[in-house]
Amino acid sequence: MPTESAERLRDAERTRAEILDVATREFADQGYAGARVNEIAAKTRTTKRMLYYYFGSKEGLYIAVLERAYSGIRAREQELDVDHLDPVEALRQLAELTFDHHESHPDFIRLVSIENIHNAEHIGRSEVLSTLANPALDVLTRILERGRAAGAFREDVDALDVHMMISAFCIFRTANRHTFNAIFKRDMLDPGRREHYRKMLGDLLVEYLTAH
Repeated sequence: MPTESAERLRDAERTRAEILDVATREFADQGYAGARVNEIAAKTRTTKRMLYYYFGSKEGLYIAVLERAYSGIRAREQELDVDHLDPVEALRQLAELTFDHHESHPDFIRLVSIENIHNAEHIGRSEVLSTLANPALDVLTRILERGRAAGAFREDVDALDVHMMISAFCIFRTANRHTFNAIFKRDMLDPGRREHYRKMLGDLLVEYLTAH
């Protein structure tokens, strides 16, 4: 039988997760300035007072939302087992992982856009987010090193360059979906074009990295 303290801990974890779920949607929809703590509390099983108990302030809650959003994609990258694959295939799988994640997490894309509007001032105050840079690049670094050792990849590109290329494609596709469609009459998230774009991303990376 679980102890009373263990049950209280689980309740606290559930409450905290529920608050973060609601807050993620509110911040993504309304932005940092537009989101209201009262509204977030009203949509959860808690109160504004309890929300501040868990997160300290509106900014503390927003930073916790950012931390969870970024930690999610970083964790998936770390779980990807590509060290046994050919470097080209490993690169494609990593790019496809980011493609799939960003497509299925539009709130993440909105949060990134909102934080850029605020000049990343909240990310800069997070100790958690400052430690996520290396995990984001470790997998890519190993893939590039193996590709260079095999004579397949160019030498003048580093992991951060490749990370930027993958992010640029995947974020643009989701963040600019509506404006792109309004201007060009093409929905970049059209399921009929999904595999075309997914393969396009891999082809772009491979063609660039194998160009000598």
